[in-house]
Amino acid sequence: MVKDLAIKECEEAMEDPLKLLAIFAHPDDEALGAGSTIAKYAAEGIQVYLVCATRGERGWTGDEKENPGMTELGKTREGELLCAAEVLGIKQVYFLDYVDGDLDKAKPIEAMNSIITIIREVRPQVAVSFGPDGVYGHPDHIAISQFATGACMLAADQTYKDAKDLPAHRISKFYYFANSKTVIQNYMSVFGEIQMDIDGIIRSAIGWDDWMYTTTIDGSAYWKTALKAVNCHKSQVAIYGDLNKLSEERSAAVWGTRTYYRVFSLVNGGRQRETDLFEGLRGASWAKGGIHVRSGNNARQGP
Repeated sequence: MVKDLAIKECEEAMEDPLKLLAIFAHPDDEALGAGSTIAKYAAEGIQVYLVCATRGERGWTGDEKENPGMTELGKTREGELLCAAEVLGIKQVYFLDYVDGDLDKAKPIEAMNSIITIIREVRPQVAVSFGPDGVYGHPDHIAISQFATGACMLAADQTYKDAKDLPAHRISKFYYFANSKTVIQNYMSVFGEIQMDIDGIIRSAIGWDDWMYTTTIDGSAYWKTALKAVNCHKSQVAIYGDLNKLSEERSAAVWGTRTYYRVFSLVNGGRQRETDLFEGLRGASWAKGGIHVRSGNNARQGP
């Protein structure tokens, strides 16, 4: 009986289109962090979905006298994210409606419930979020990592009911965004040292040793798409100068290869370095579609 059920689940999984769900904290996390990875999989026809916990309302980078305020800046950054999503080929964007900078103060079960509903609605085979280091210790990044991890567990629990009472869904592979030391070095060569003072302690990006991450995604063929998506976030990247004037070699190094840590997998394992987030899941058919946006319980068509 158990064997028959496993076979049935496997057959149903093979009929589903391949889907990737990225779960991040702010507008620009998707482009600055995983842009080439997202572009690569979207170009292959894999359906990519994005959860963004906030609208980056506190991310003003210009003269403070010209700060439009949290509401207006949030609208601006939402528009920038939708621009980037279209460039990268993201099928649908979900906003969780938390406030930038306050995510680690959210009630964990409420945040997880929102993500659980999305997981069960989208039904992805693969999900990715920040790691426990939050790249450079950003509290919002760490919080969404914890919420995403818990949501992936609970979404598979048939006894756990979400807001829409959707059927349980078991994600096959879950990853943390794990920047290698090389990725961090290439990144800081353009953006400089990235630091935050949290509770009187300076946090900064360190980078994962080569033995620590499990997966390398070669997005070098998609670095131009990633850079185009980064350019959508004008309110954030303008202070770094013209990123488009870097040499092609340097740009490919900054925006191309990305590294990940495989938190769990139901289809593969071991020490051998992966080069595909969907390793062990290939063979299913997939389809393409347009971008949609969801905010809370309301959905609207994106640009």
